[in-house]
Formats: sequence, structure tokens, C-alpha cells
Amino acid sequence: MLTRLHSVALSGIEGFPCEVEVDVTSRGLPQSILVGLPDQATKESLERIRAALTNCGYQWPRHRTVINLAPADLRKEGSAFDLPIALGMIAADGQVTADALDDFLVAGELALDGRVRPIKGALSMAILAKDKGFSRMIVPAANAPEAAVVADLDVFPVNSLTQAVGLITGQLQLDPTHVDLDKAFAWASTYDLDFADVRGQEHVKRAMTIAAAGHHNMLMIGPPGAGKTMLAKRLPTILPPLTLAESLETTRIYSSVGLLKAGQALVATRPVRSPHSSTSSPALVGGGTIPTPGELSLAHHGVLFLDEFPQFTRNVLETIRQPLEDGQVTVSRVHSAVTFPAQIMLIAAMNPCPCGYLGDPKRTCKCSPLQVQKYRGRISGPLVDRIDIHVEVPAVAYRKLRSTDLGTSSAHIRQQVISARRRQKQRFGSDSTLTNTRMTSRAIRKHCPLDEACESLLKQAMHELGLSARAHDKLLKLSRTIADLAEADSIKPEHLSEAIQYRLLDRTV
Repeated sequence: MLTRLHSVALSGIEGFPCEVEVDVTSRGLPQSILVGLPDQATKESLERIRAALTNCGYQWPRHRTVINLAPADLRKEGSAFDLPIALGMIAADGQVTADALDDFLVAGELALDGRVRPIKGALSMAILAKDKGFSRMIVPAANAPEAAVVADLDVFPVNSLTQAVGLITGQLQLDPTHVDLDKAFAWASTYDLDFADVRGQEHVKRAMTIAAAGHHNMLMIGPPGAGKTMLAKRLPTILPPLTLAESLETTRIYSSVGLLKAGQALVATRPVRSPHSSTSSPALVGGGTIPTPGELSLAHHGVLFLDEFPQFTRNVLETIRQPLEDGQVTVSRVHSAVTFPAQIMLIAAMNPCPCGYLGDPKRTCKCSPLQVQKYRGRISGPLVDRIDIHVEVPAVAYRKLRSTDLGTSSAHIRQQVISARRRQKQRFGSDSTLTNTRMTSRAIRKHCPLDEACESLLKQAMHELGLSARAHDKLLKLSRTIADLAEADSIKPEHLSEAIQYRLLDRTV
């Protein structure tokens, strides 16, 4: 007898429909065959299913069984097909009668004792289920909250194979999982960190305020222990709250690589990813036979913090140049090309020299000028051009470390950032997601006019610093953000002057 079920296969973070066909026939040799371009984890599912059926009191079909995962020309990856294959086998073998199978979209991994284990990408599967017109979905209980954030879809959580069988046969009544999005956001969108924890460094906080207001990339240069990492980790606390659409995009990425905690419905805070300097290019941009997201995509709508910036290999640093401009990463393979979102803020940190103490008034730098030049030369000019703000982070004085006065808080800074973002939203009306850093050349000419004093100042800076055309545009975008924070309608010389001061590497290298 032939039975069909509906499931989902993942390609990157996108789901595509997969029909699980199971045919049990008395003709031919009694064996089980799995076809449809399964990967190794999917091929091994037959042995898991055999044990699960036996331990749950069902029989393994004694006749020839062919399982097809359609469409057969697209590779299937993972263990999420265990549950639909098991249900299809016992239904095709006549052990249960399930007329409602066609109404469900099913996914889940089976343990040998019949328990249903969590899977990756449940949110993407739920989004596809809704798009394809399904109203009911069966998923592992641990994945139910993330799938249930999709409206108008009944998500049934199951803990075992027997529960799934009872549900599709109508012998067991289960309540679908419901998620209160407002409550989930309120519970998950709190930060434990605050800028008030950082003593001193008020000028760096100012630079970070500008970076957050216009979504600008930033490079901090200072000795070890000056607070660069502390500052970077607290940057998300001053960014505007995630919208529901942004949260769903970020959650899909984390769900596809299995980084959501059990029972977690949404990623409601902006992520911070800080890969080690030994990270490879595939780990940063994504890769694999069937590509999976890398650190760039895991930082989507959040912050990518690269500490010890020059210690990253040159080819790794060069891979992030284009994503910084495009906001996405494309990973190409022989059989396909997968695009992942990567709208990030890059926050990098480095020492001023190999030993870290160049310019320190209390410690002697032991590096030669050639060593310093070679150290900073590990960062290419085109990459430096794509970083809007370069700021020095000096060592904190003892009296500031021991001071009882709290520094500027995240709540205070966040209000300034939200106010500046509101002005940008009004300016770019037709595209409310656009920020100053994403302005095109045409938009720069329209929204960043300069008076005579600013023109003279910009001309002098371009001549003395030898700035590129890209750095010229970066200066204007940064000046526009500083003007927005000052609630000014036009760019004034003081705004442009402050922006020029943030081209530190252009002034010293």
C-alpha cells in the first residue's frame, strides 16, 4: 500500500516542501530502500526507525518497502525525516488507519526507544507550512514554542512516536502550542549588561552612540585591559529594540543551526558574536557541503565583534568586505548557491602595536617603526575604508576605576539613538529600515548638502589625509548621523569636524 506524508527539507535557512512516499508491497525481495538523495544522517534513519518501532510495539514491515523523499533531485540533510518515515511505514503496512495524514506537516528525530528529539530549523518549517496552506503541524515538544510563533498554524508538540500515532489516528487529543508574542518579547528582551558598568571612556561611549545611531562600523585602538571588549559587548543595549520581523529573521538563523535553547520561542535581543582570531573563512561566512550560516549571519541584526583584529588572517578579513556593503553572504557550491542575510554592525578592536603599549605614558613600547607598520598593514586599505569610525581607547586612570560615580547609562544613550533613528525614518520614508550608513550616492547628494564652511573643511581633510572616494562618502554619512543626534536639519562644521576626527588610521598610517 502507498502512503504519502508532508515534511520539509532545509537548504541553508530556507525550507522547501518534501513529500515522503512510502510503498509497502508483497512483490519483490523483503528489503527496505531509501531514495531521494539522502545524506548520511538521513540514510541511517532506517536503523533508528527500526528500533523505535519495535520498542513502541509496532512491527517492521516484512515486505519490500521503498521510501522516496521527493523531489528526488534535491539533497536531503538531517534527521528530521525520522518521524514522517516511521508514520508512513506503519500506515502503509496497515498497522494503523490514518486518513488525516495529508492534513499534517510532520518533522522530528526518533530515539531508539521511540522518544522524539529536537530538530534544527523548526521555525523555517513552520513558515513554509503556512505559506503552503497547511493548518496543522507535528513537531518535537522542544521545538513547539519556536514553531508556534507563526500565526494561524496549529503546532502540536509530541514527545514520542506513540503520541504522534495517536494524534494522526484521532485516538489522542492534544492541544496545540500557543505563544504570547508580547510576553515572549518582554521575557527575552532584557539585557544584563549596561554602559554604566564601564568606568571612564566617555569619548568612546560617544563614538558608540554615533555608531549605533547610524548603524556605522567601528574600530577601537587601545592597549590591553582598556575596556574595548566590555564596551563592545554592551553596544546592543543602546541599539533600538528588535522588531518582530527582525526577531523572526534572526530566530530562523539560530534555529537552522540548532542554537536555540529548549523551549525558546524567539531571539528577542540583538546578538553579539565574537569569533576567535583563529576562525576560518567558512566559519565566518558559512559553508559545508550543504551550506550553513556562519558567524556573519549569526550576527544578523546585531554586532560582530572581532577582537585582536590584525591577528585574523588576511583572507578571512577580506571575506567580510563585500558583506559589509551588501548586507548578505552568498555561499556557492557545485550543485547550488545559498544566500544568507548578514546585516551587521562590525565592531573591531586592536592594539596600537604588537606589544600594545605604543603611546602609553607609563609603559615603554618595544616595537620598532617597521614592526608597527607591518602590524597595522595586516588590515587592508579597502577594509579600513569600510569602517566609518576609528577611535582611541586609552588605559583608564586609577581614580576613575575607583570612582563611585556611574558613567552614562545604556537607557540614556538608547533614547538618543532611538531619537536619531526616528529622524532617519522620517527622512527615508519609503524605506523605513534604511539608516544613514546605507545611503546611496544619490541619497548622499540629496540629504547631505554642505555650506561653504563645510565645503572648505572637507576639501582640506581630503587633501591632507589623502582620503578615498569611499572615505569621502563615509564622512558625509557620519556627519549626517552626528547632526541627527544634535537634532540639526543640516550638517554644520562642528558635525563634520567631529566626523573627521574619527578617521584615526587615515591620520596616523
